[in-house]
Amino acid sequence: MSSKHQFALLKTRRFLPLFLTQFLGAFNDNFFKSALVMLITFRLADDAGLDPRILVNVAAGVFILPFFLFSAPASDLADRYDRSYLMRLVKLAEIAIMGAAAAGFQMQNLWVLLVVLFLMGAQSTFFSPAKFSILPQHLEEDELIAGNGLIQTGTYLAILTGTIFGGLLILAPGGLHWVGAGVVAIAAAGWWASPLVADVYPYRDVFWAVIGISWFWLVGATFLAQFPTYAKLILGANEHVATLFLAIFSMGIGLGSMACNALLKGEVSVRYVPAAAVGMSVASTLLWLASRRPPLPPDFPVIGIGTFLLSPANLAILACLFAISFCGGLYIVPLYAAIQNLTSEDRMAGVIACTNVTDSFFMVLSAVGSSLLLAAGLQIPQIFLVMAALTVLAAFLIRRGVRRYGGGRDA
Repeated sequence: MSSKHQFALLKTRRFLPLFLTQFLGAFNDNFFKSALVMLITFRLADDAGLDPRILVNVAAGVFILPFFLFSAPASDLADRYDRSYLMRLVKLAEIAIMGAAAAGFQMQNLWVLLVVLFLMGAQSTFFSPAKFSILPQHLEEDELIAGNGLIQTGTYLAILTGTIFGGLLILAPGGLHWVGAGVVAIAAAGWWASPLVADVYPYRDVFWAVIGISWFWLVGATFLAQFPTYAKLILGANEHVATLFLAIFSMGIGLGSMACNALLKGEVSVRYVPAAAVGMSVASTLLWLASRRPPLPPDFPVIGIGTFLLSPANLAILACLFAISFCGGLYIVPLYAAIQNLTSEDRMAGVIACTNVTDSFFMVLSAVGSSLLLAAGLQIPQIFLVMAALTVLAAFLIRRGVRRYGGGRDA
């Protein structure tokens, strides 16, 4: 499918409602999470006398834990009941959850907000099997790469915009009120869009694709969780620079996802996935090199985006983040398309649930592993280097998996 026809999917009733529902859900997740992480890093952790680096990783684990706990029953529900109806129920629950989030922000109560974060993870867990089960039944085989590319691009555009607005608003004057009202309004918009979604309904062949997707989420969760404290403690930068990192990372994945369709020309193939993994590893190593600098003195004044961008070394950091994420977009889209192409309709929800379980397990590993590495004395740039080394291993294993099942029904 050509790039021109790829965007034509956004005009169709069989695709646009799912795109909008997914976009609004991803925006709200990241609007809330970004606001919470910034609030923890720059206010709540200090008020509670806790290490913000550890607390941010705990928050990441809290959001992912429901995927590990509830993916199996979520899959069962998606197989048993009308998927569009389930999506409407989940979106209705999101409104109530975001009402609790608004109250938590007003009280600036860390524990209430962590409970809300867990519930947001739970509603995302029940939404995911229905969402991904619908897509392959509404698209032709040669539209799967294009459709997944649009979904991934929309998702990361939502991550980008949600992250920016959440991070910028929460610490601004009146930010607690704006964020509280915003999460409820966005949840309501997602519920409004969900009735438009028409209902659509692992093989061992997709094992390596599932593992490859889960590895991507481990890498992404590791980087995203570290950005606020990386900006503050390593680079001496404020929350706006941390938001810039998140924006660059999200933009890169979106552009990489879109580039994937042009590269593969609609073919469902995973032949470029190992090279993309190697690209992520190389860029992560370069990020570690670019981050090597003397420790900051305790009284170092934090800098904003303008001052940050004046340094060539800091521009190199942004280039590395973009390269990591762009390769991530090239990496992830073919793996999702391969799973959808190789799985029969009656087993699709179960495969998606299996993917969610492994994704959540790997992201919990990210949170736990990052916390242990920090507790052992590693600095955040050294964690980036660890991810680079492990991604080389992942690329080797994925390459073996590619040889095992080829690609698509040829993929």
